[in-house]
Amino acid sequence: MSTELIELRESQLAIADGIATLTHLKPAARNALSLELREDYVDMLDRLEADRSIRALIITGSGGSFCAGGDIRSLKERQLSSDPEINSANAMRLRIRRLHGWLERLRGLEIPVIAAVDGPAYGAGFAIALLADFILASERASFCLPFAKLGLVPDSGALYTLPRVVGLQKAKELLFSARRVAVEEARELGIVHSIHRPEELAAAAQWLARRFLASPRDAIALSKRLLNQSSETPWATMAELEGLAQGIASTTPYHDEAVSAFLRGEPSRYDWDRD
Repeated sequence: MSTELIELRESQLAIADGIATLTHLKPAARNALSLELREDYVDMLDRLEADRSIRALIITGSGGSFCAGGDIRSLKERQLSSDPEINSANAMRLRIRRLHGWLERLRGLEIPVIAAVDGPAYGAGFAIALLADFILASERASFCLPFAKLGLVPDSGALYTLPRVVGLQKAKELLFSARRVAVEEARELGIVHSIHRPEELAAAAQWLARRFLASPRDAIALSKRLLNQSSETPWATMAELEGLAQGIASTTPYHDEAVSAFLRGEPSRYDWDRD
């Protein structure tokens, strides 16, 4: 199995056997979401969206940290700047708008996305993990949205994703308190899918990603798109979208082959229980 390694600014993208892995590579800064790392995500998404052979994405950190959130030093530099294109309220609004440009693409990526969280996932790091379809965590992982400590409003999509995972009241408690959530509590809240030893986390993420290699790519993509819209879409609209999606899925080669195999008495290519 050959691996394609793409060195980005502050991360590395590895592609092997249909699985892409983006690793944050600034452990000295606890893999903070710098402007350079944001550009890495844009480049990564460009690559994955253009390659249908990639069936799953793993996002992880290095050096015992997933991502410590935004770069606080850059916030101070912004405060000290005399340039209104940098320090004004509108400048911050546009900065967040650009951030949401690629965060929305990550959320809508039409393959399963797995966040492998070892160590802290704070601020924007936690928000990025929440955009994944599955969060696998190490025993030393922790989660926090500390925006209130800085007098800021949660960003990076956390105001949207967190209440949909943990419920509105619990989201308020976590956001208003800005407290740390240990990994066991995160699993109880439904944030974390499974917990692993730090040395076993990467293998667990790879194992889960490989489970999707034989999956019906188009059906998974359509299901994910509809699920992402389901919380705020009326029943009648969802029913219409469901019908349209099923119409597409029912004409794919995968569906045709799966039905034929079933009628021949052959096992399904994609069987989670058997695998």
